[in-house]
Amino acid sequence: MNGLSNESSVLFTHHMFIEIGGITIALASEDPDLEIEVDGTTKKFSLDETDADVKVEARWGDLSKEEGGRKIFDSGPLWQLYSEEDSYCFTFASSASGPVPYKIARFDRKFTCGEVCLHHPYFPFGQPLYPLDYPLDEILITNILARGKGVEVHACGVVDSNDDGHLFVGQSGAGKTTMARLWQKDNGATVLSDDRIILSKEGTGLWMYGTPWHGEAELASPEKAPPKNVYFLAKGSKNEVIPLKQSDAASRLFSCSFPPYYNQQALDFTLTFIAELVRSIPCYELRFLPDRKVLKIVMSHED
Repeated sequence: MNGLSNESSVLFTHHMFIEIGGITIALASEDPDLEIEVDGTTKKFSLDETDADVKVEARWGDLSKEEGGRKIFDSGPLWQLYSEEDSYCFTFASSASGPVPYKIARFDRKFTCGEVCLHHPYFPFGQPLYPLDYPLDEILITNILARGKGVEVHACGVVDSNDDGHLFVGQSGAGKTTMARLWQKDNGATVLSDDRIILSKEGTGLWMYGTPWHGEAELASPEKAPPKNVYFLAKGSKNEVIPLKQSDAASRLFSCSFPPYYNQQALDFTLTFIAELVRSIPCYELRFLPDRKVLKIVMSHED
């Protein structure tokens, strides 16, 4: 595995920087024919050249000749994870492309450097590409988070007009998009994401970050805020806030999290992180009706 060296990215023909959840990725290509660019909402998360937590080099290749190591995780038809001598290897396939993986990504064991190899025959010549396109960017971030930084959760994150942060957690169908659209209409409020939020430790504090991996409302922001309360969404016959036991809150939050399940140390960290979170931040079940009255209840709710 080559990956990026510690030398400056100015040596590369194309390079860019992305920051998601407080984690900075340097992405580069030395091939003049492999131009890189971010797409969609990820553009909001690009930034000027800076120090990076992980450095990734993109290149072309013929993946029909690639051989993986020992398979340690299979997500289904989209991607698989292999363990090699000194690295992790993620392979990505699509039935629309063909039998050969369209992309392989290798990272060192600490996820500080890596490379993405794209199967050249599958891509149109001269078209700019985002080598970390979903789900690779999310996979990379969740693995770095699990090394002592934080966790990604299924949630809608909001900063209200008083600059208070609120985290609304729930699986698909719980009402995250509905909640996000209600806050979107509230002047002065910022929706960090309508589907996936990163929770990260910074010093002695906890922050929630928006991510580019949005839901149906397509709301995504690179901003961050400390969460004042955590609400687990539930549909109800009226708007009401119900306190939760820490044990209940922890199990529900873990069920909505995205840890690398194939890594025992990562799982142990995630469980400890969540246990600390529910001890430090009040957690509630929020049963609500889809109207803006619930916003006043949240903003006036005292811990």
